Amino acid sequence: MKNFKNKVAAITGAGSGIGQQLAVLLAKQGCHLSLSDVNEKGLAETVELTKNANVRVTTKKVDVANRDEVKAWAAETVQNHGSVNMIFNNAGVALGSTVEGATYEELEWIVNINFWGVVYGTKEFLPYIKKTGDGHIINISSLFGLTAQPTQSAYNATKFAVRGFTESLRQELDIENVGVSALCVHPGGIRTNIAKAAKMNDSLKSLGMNPQKSAQTFDKLLRCPPEEAARQILEAVQKDRRRLLIGNDAKVIDLMQRVMPTGYQKVTAFATKMSKRFDSK
Repeated sequence: MKNFKNKVAAITGAGSGIGQQLAVLLAKQGCHLSLSDVNEKGLAETVELTKNANVRVTTKKVDVANRDEVKAWAAETVQNHGSVNMIFNNAGVALGSTVEGATYEELEWIVNINFWGVVYGTKEFLPYIKKTGDGHIINISSLFGLTAQPTQSAYNATKFAVRGFTESLRQELDIENVGVSALCVHPGGIRTNIAKAAKMNDSLKSLGMNPQKSAQTFDKLLRCPPEEAARQILEAVQKDRRRLLIGNDAKVIDLMQRVMPTGYQKVTAFATKMSKRFDSK
């Protein structure tokens, strides 16, 4: 996809962060928008940010963990816009917990949003996107889809799953040669609300960590502006890249995993032990 003018993009999690900035940048380039989020106030703010662009913008409150809601939104997108060229499966949540301490309800919550939400968005929009002959599936994984981290087992599992799902999809689309492609995005620390909205349960205390201070520490690591992340994503779509690493942290983690495929785990565990003395105080 060489340009976005007069194309139609659907974006989940469009009420804040990367999703909101994708909407703003796409609108400036003449792309029509179908936006969704569970946060209707955030959606209204995004619409306000795009009001000066001469594009059609529609919104819908959608829980990406609900397949029927995603299916209905995809159909409404085509009904409202005539077609759809792109789906940005961006919505996501975080959970800080040990494997032993995570409840099944917490695990189902994060898997339903981070993984099944991507699956639903991909499968429900893909047939419509194929009809255009010029489309893209953009799925947001994470640097935690490259390496595993202590207390992030559930988040790691969902982001590794998104990576495998998207890379397989990309190969299938290459074989089919239908004018549709796929991109897997691995952002590092992006300055969004994900850390503040993360669930952090008391099982972290078994590792000598303070759940509240761990969340605060995590939030401080989010340095890359979401507008820069959005810019890089759109550039990667135009260049038809298969994978995008955003931020030096993601690039360093990727390199460490390549150099030390299993050894990185010892490094990470040691670093966590050193840092927990501050979190636990």
